[in-house]
Amino acid sequence: MSKDCTIQDVFHRFYPSFESTHSISPAQRKTAYHIMNCKTGAFGVNVSVCEDCGCMSVHYNSCRDRCCPMCQEFPKEKWVDARREDILDAPYFHVVFTVPEELNPIIYSNQKFLYTALYHAASDTLSELAADSKYLGTDIGYICILHT
Repeated sequence: MSKDCTIQDVFHRFYPSFESTHSISPAQRKTAYHIMNCKTGAFGVNVSVCEDCGCMSVHYNSCRDRCCPMCQEFPKEKWVDARREDILDAPYFHVVFTVPEELNPIIYSNQKFLYTALYHAASDTLSELAADSKYLGTDIGYICILHT
């Protein structure tokens, strides 16, 4: 592969064999389809014509999938900028909760239930430890973000 390889190229090359050897959920299959077909014309096109010179430009529609890196770069940057505005001029901690890799097949099969359980376990743990006078002795706020 060239150094100009995109995530779309990787999906086109490796996803068919991956799909044939792994259990893929409908949501994962849909996301893979979106990534492989994003900005290819599969989701439609827009044609712009310059009124002065008549030059035509074709713009392929994106998939707008929240997992597609080709679509989400700009929204991600907007989100990061908005979070920067929310930051208080105060010390903070970045905490990461990690699930053992061995649980991935179970999580993929029960995503809504298990991600909800993970969020509750993480937030309850942080709240309990922060409230303990041995650590902070206070109530805290937090933002939970799922990184997969």
